[in-house]
Amino acid sequence: MIKEISRDDIEQCVKVIRDSFGTVANEFGFTEENAPRFTAFATTYERLYWQLTCEHRPMYGYFEGNRIVGYYSLLLQDNQECELNNLCVLPEYRHNKLGQKLLENAFVNAGKMNCKRIKIGIVEENQVLRKWYENHGFLHIGIEKFDFFPFTCGYMVKEL
Repeated sequence: MIKEISRDDIEQCVKVIRDSFGTVANEFGFTEENAPRFTAFATTYERLYWQLTCEHRPMYGYFEGNRIVGYYSLLLQDNQECELNNLCVLPEYRHNKLGQKLLENAFVNAGKMNCKRIKIGIVEENQVLRKWYENHGFLHIGIEKFDFFPFTCGYMVKEL
């Protein structure tokens, strides 16, 4: 079941994000030393708490009982766009369509926020993930290379 995240859930969300993005870090050789700003290493309780309470960013979790096994957040932007952040599923729960359910839920919630499009940034070198988003209606719109990441950031968008 997908539910909105409360303050009491944040600690569990941090673990889900770090564990989920940790598999990407392992696959592509990212470490806290060469990519300290990568999601697997940069997500903290304080950061998520600030996003929830100060940015008023809607956050959602996929719950199995009381356990959160998937997560995403939306950031409303001025131009009727929503940025989809940290969509993830714990490794042991993958390949059961939970990511697809979270993504479809994000489309619904972005629509309720009057967003006309949803954007996402990904690790460009992760071609499996890029293809997954393309299969769900996203178009690749560009790349950017930052000195602080050992990878290229890819950007995708989907009209709602």
